Amino acid sequence: MTAVTHVRSRTAVLAHENIDTDRIIPARFLTTTERAGLGRYAFNDWRWRADGTPNPEFVLNQPMARGCEILVAGRNFGCGSSREHAPWALVDYGFRAVLSSEIADIFRNNALKNGLLAVVLSEAEHRYLLDHPGIELAIDVAAQTIELPDGGRFTFALDPFAKHCLIAGVDQLGFLVGHERDIARFEQAREAA
Repeated sequence: MTAVTHVRSRTAVLAHENIDTDRIIPARFLTTTERAGLGRYAFNDWRWRADGTPNPEFVLNQPMARGCEILVAGRNFGCGSSREHAPWALVDYGFRAVLSSEIADIFRNNALKNGLLAVVLSEAEHRYLLDHPGIELAIDVAAQTIELPDGGRFTFALDPFAKHCLIAGVDQLGFLVGHERDIARFEQAREAA
């Protein structure tokens, strides 16, 4: 997993509410456990027309969205069924952070466990970002701040363990493997007792 310490990027705004995980990556693409390559299916049914050509009306197909690493999504983002493929697809597409006023708990947990910063903002902060698409933000994970172009800042809550894993660039298994010696010592002491 790639460490996420800072994200500086323009925003891509997808203001639709209740974007579920099947909209993020349709179920027909869940036939793999490989993360690489899933980005081409992110928002597939919005991004592509039936004939396979890009839908020019979809925000992520528009020039101003190219290269954006921060997605500002509508309320209740990531609702629906739990699937790790959804954050995998967003990360593979190039997003490093998703911001909204409401993010489904299961999606948010899956995102944080897979290197995608999922931030819940206040309604007023969210509305500001929705109303100002394409602005450049600077996110500092350690400080838990989002710096606006005018120097203003939003702060956000982040679970301490998720924060540690994002900054260290490790998932939960990687965290455990990093403590293998401590675990072995504990097990030896327990066995001796």
